[in-house]
Amino acid sequence: MTHIPKPQRIFGTVKAFAEKGRLLSKTELESLCDSRDIDEFIIKLKNTNYNDTLQKLQKPPNAAKVENALKEHLFKFHISMSKIVSSKDLISAYYVKYILWNLKVILKGKILGKTYEEITPNVNLYAEELIGRRDVVVKALVSKDLEGAISTLQSSEFGSDAQNAAQIYKEKGNFQIFDVVLDHVYFNAITSAFSKVGKPMDVQPLVALDVDSYNVTSTLRGKFWGLLGDQIKKMRVTPTFRVQEDILDKMISVETIKDAVTELSNTAYKNLIPSRDVNEVETISEIEKSFEKQSYKRSVLSYPKIFSYATMIASIKLKQFEIKNLGTICFGVEQHLNPKDIVSHLLFYEDIK
Repeated sequence: MTHIPKPQRIFGTVKAFAEKGRLLSKTELESLCDSRDIDEFIIKLKNTNYNDTLQKLQKPPNAAKVENALKEHLFKFHISMSKIVSSKDLISAYYVKYILWNLKVILKGKILGKTYEEITPNVNLYAEELIGRRDVVVKALVSKDLEGAISTLQSSEFGSDAQNAAQIYKEKGNFQIFDVVLDHVYFNAITSAFSKVGKPMDVQPLVALDVDSYNVTSTLRGKFWGLLGDQIKKMRVTPTFRVQEDILDKMISVETIKDAVTELSNTAYKNLIPSRDVNEVETISEIEKSFEKQSYKRSVLSYPKIFSYATMIASIKLKQFEIKNLGTICFGVEQHLNPKDIVSHLLFYEDIK
């Protein structure tokens, strides 16, 4: 059982169910994909709980402004859920994702030699403002270069992984290294918080999938980049769940990505292995997408667990997925992409079986 008193779990469940009831349907999302422009996209959201946020946008609106506004809505919802419970460690751990969004933008900008003025429009500090952690991001933002930004993070939980990401980047020169290595902070925070709140059984399926997906995909990415075994292991989050360390070690030791993926056939995730013959990049990408779909499905299926911590975590994850859906649609509309192509990148709760 969790350490959350029953009244808090009841209130949290009620709020979580209310939020699930507000999720946009497949029909509504498909209609948004048919929008002629950003203005029509915003008009179609007028009768949703996103209206107040979008009406505050400066004119003319664009996809970046809309995405920022939607993220602020997400931040406020996440905070509202954390305020319900006295034992908020796990919910707070899931909030780390938003701080990392900014840090990734900043560190990549520093690599490219961008100025403060060039990076700032792509940084939204509202998430940090809500929890009083604005300084940690601002200090990195105002630093003159990558080394300076990394130095400002040393006293925070981001320091070690930021330093590791910078070092690996210097060796391999791939921007995606920052995304994968810095995510270690996020998933490590989740496992630590999961233990701190008593490893509640109702939440374990959500946490386990998150950790397993990161361990598998970071191992595959590390292998693809040609990292040493110890470098890949340094990204590993423990304790592991349904993909044990011996399996991850075998994935590292085999010669090819294909051989590494084959090791997954001995795990609970064997159905996530691509059935068609594709190259290494596509293989990893398809596995990542399959894990994402599985996470979405597990979040939806957490709702039958009445008065549980799992329902509260699931509501946050479903909100994150919806914001991602809306961001994808908005970008597609702005770029005048074919609506069918936009739809192909979305997740719908009606498709969950």
